[in-house]
Amino acid sequence: MALFYLIAQLKIESTQTIRQNTRAMQQIIKNIETFIEWTGRTISWLTLGMVLLTFLVVLLRYVFNTGWIALQESINYMHALVFLIGAAYTLKHNEHVRVDIIYSKLSERGKAWIDLSGHIFILLPVMLFIFWISWGYIIASWSVFESSAEAGGLPAVYLLKSSIILMSVLLILQSFAQILKAVNTLSTRDNA
Repeated sequence: MALFYLIAQLKIESTQTIRQNTRAMQQIIKNIETFIEWTGRTISWLTLGMVLLTFLVVLLRYVFNTGWIALQESINYMHALVFLIGAAYTLKHNEHVRVDIIYSKLSERGKAWIDLSGHIFILLPVMLFIFWISWGYIIASWSVFESSAEAGGLPAVYLLKSSIILMSVLLILQSFAQILKAVNTLSTRDNA
């Protein structure tokens, strides 16, 4: 009789622990995704800046027959930042490129397994590799405060190169949130 009581007590404690862990995971996911949402929405304003500067470059070139290299390079910088910083935001909203032949037909549990394995075995290793391999490239750029090779170009190429590290960190964070979501889905389904 005491054994059955002990097993029942363990089951209750286990269920309570699972609920507490689920709440903690959901809070971590919320914090990460709030930050990623903010970075994505903030960086998206650069697209408007790109449009306006492109219009200005065209206006200066074809109406006033003049131009500035720095202005043209700033469009390239903004374009790079939108893609590098916005990648995690895109992942958060599930708008990244995916071959949807099998995934769309799977159950939520099947999708969670695909997401979990994709993040653990593909995205995280690739982002960790990019993070690690780009350090030398970025440090070399910072050591000479690398600037544009063009006369009159922007003086802060080293800052742009640093956004490679930022992209890796943001994608690692969002990947961690996606992993927690998949684990949450799988554990909820397993224990429901």
